[in-house]
Amino acid sequence: MENVRRYRALASLCRQQAAYRPLQNWELLGQAEHFEYLAEIALKAHFDACNAQHDEDAIAAAAWETPAAA
Repeated sequence: MENVRRYRALASLCRQQAAYRPLQNWELLGQAEHFEYLAEIALKAHFDACNAQHDEDAIAAAAWETPAAA
């Protein structure tokens, strides 16, 4: 999650700089978009990892709850 914050902060800085540098406006806005894309990828990876762990825990719990044949 720390990487997501960093990427979003960098994107924000790029957008702020674009407001003050009209000659580099498109380049800076492109960089901001790239950092937002990296933030989305990092966020998706984080939630995929959390959901995978949750699914593994649910499978392990279900194995304990399965009744044994007598």
